[in-house]
Amino acid sequence: MDNLSLKKMANNVRKGIIESVHAAKAGHPGGSLSAADVFTFLYFEEMNVDPKNPEDPLRDRFVLSKGHTVPGQYAALAYRGFFPVEELMTLRKVGSRLQGHPSLGLPGIDMATGSLGQGISAAVGMALAGKMDNASYRVYTLLGDGELEEGQVWEAAMFAGAHNLDNLCVMVDNNNLQIDGTLEEVCSPYPIDKKFEAFNFKVINADAHDFDDIRRAFKEARETKGMPVCIIFKSIKGKGVSYMENNGEWHGKAPGDDLFKTAMDELNAMGEELEKEGDR
Repeated sequence: MDNLSLKKMANNVRKGIIESVHAAKAGHPGGSLSAADVFTFLYFEEMNVDPKNPEDPLRDRFVLSKGHTVPGQYAALAYRGFFPVEELMTLRKVGSRLQGHPSLGLPGIDMATGSLGQGISAAVGMALAGKMDNASYRVYTLLGDGELEEGQVWEAAMFAGAHNLDNLCVMVDNNNLQIDGTLEEVCSPYPIDKKFEAFNFKVINADAHDFDDIRRAFKEARETKGMPVCIIFKSIKGKGVSYMENNGEWHGKAPGDDLFKTAMDELNAMGEELEKEGDR
């Protein structure tokens, strides 16, 4: 997929995030938006997945370890064709398949997550199973940078490094904000790169909002042999909505009607600019 098409799709994903969270009157838009470009690249270019055969045993697996940002994953799955886009409006509703954290039973969801620190352990288990079965699939997991304060993350990383799980790609959404403030103010996990390197990971740094850099990072990850990979994606919390950018207030808060309109106006304007770019 070319970069312009990826940008257009990421803008749709961002609109899906804002629309679904607004409809639910609850959710986590900031961290969903910071990962929107990564979600888009994973589902539209990087991962071997097929919405017509979501249970394919040879498919790549994805575990959203920072499960509260599932509005971004749902939007990417919907636009990829795993379920109707209209279903995004049922987020967090009673009886909906789209709950506030990933739940099994929805096509494209490989693991139920939400308790921070646990998703990476599930991904490590999947990667180990792939090695034991001599299977071709890769396993991807996305963590929040605040999530790295959980000790279980490092137990899982130690195991993955010790077992040379080169079919595992750990990603960190490094937007430097968590619910109580910046990482430095709460409990700094920095330097993130040195910590993963200490557990026998190949570490790659990339810009979470630059598709050329995202593509480079995943290419390098696939080419790495003999050790797992950690891609540290430097991102902006709330990316794409001006009043949400670098604003920790939008962790667990839905926009009211006026701010919803502002966000959608901005995203629609971005969509129009991308259409013009394609016409040039």
